[in-house]
Amino acid sequence: MLEKREEMEKIFDTHAHYDNPVFDEDREELIAKLPCYGIGSVVNVGASIDSSKRTLELVRQYPFFYGAVGVHPSETAELTEEGMIFLREAALQERIVAIGEIGLDYYWDSPKREIQKQWFIRQLELARELALPIIIHSRDAAKDTMEILKEQKAEGIGGVIHCFSYSAELAREYLDMGFYLGIGGVLTFSNAKKLKEVVEMAPLERLVLETDCPYLAPVPNRGKRNDSLNLSYVAEEIARIKQVAYQEVADITFDNAERLYRLKE
Repeated sequence: MLEKREEMEKIFDTHAHYDNPVFDEDREELIAKLPCYGIGSVVNVGASIDSSKRTLELVRQYPFFYGAVGVHPSETAELTEEGMIFLREAALQERIVAIGEIGLDYYWDSPKREIQKQWFIRQLELARELALPIIIHSRDAAKDTMEILKEQKAEGIGGVIHCFSYSAELAREYLDMGFYLGIGGVLTFSNAKKLKEVVEMAPLERLVLETDCPYLAPVPNRGKRNDSLNLSYVAEEIARIKQVAYQEVADITFDNAERLYRLKE
């Protein structure tokens, strides 16, 4: 876990879900102490209409929070034209920096794939209209995700492949399209051979740190509720793989996140 220090490197958590009910008992206490441990910025990411609404509330409450609004593929059965109107209005609010998380999930494979694809494309179109980057969720759906992104010329939209879980070859293809790769706690797992190869191959300037909290806590806290304080374990593993200093990973990934979300030129 991050240590409490007066002066330290800042870390940017590019993908969190602090609106999740598992944080209900101690959300305010936990979020209030994040800056004391070097968490400089957090993007809370919507996964449904309701969680996008809660994301707006968190962004209004915490000055170091940013937000993304969108509907996760597994929740797209709920999406309607009225929902798209809400997402457009929400995306125009202050400190909303992306459309996401959106994409395809064939692991759960619900709702039907055609429904997932339909609303994935609609949300891509919204991101293009509003000139916002996209946060892509793709699980067991590598081929269809890439096909849709190419058909929609998503390299012109830009964004991040969240919780990247595919091969180094596919990572190269995404990097060539200008996407960032989101790296989280899975990197610390002993069986994460493919992801370690991706991190070794990819330029550090194209990686961003993410928790996906409350999910995917890194070793040594695997299986527990995740939060931004665990990001140091991910940064340490990147530093080990890339054979660079921890400080360099923290600094460069923070700059990357600001570029990804267009918070700096």
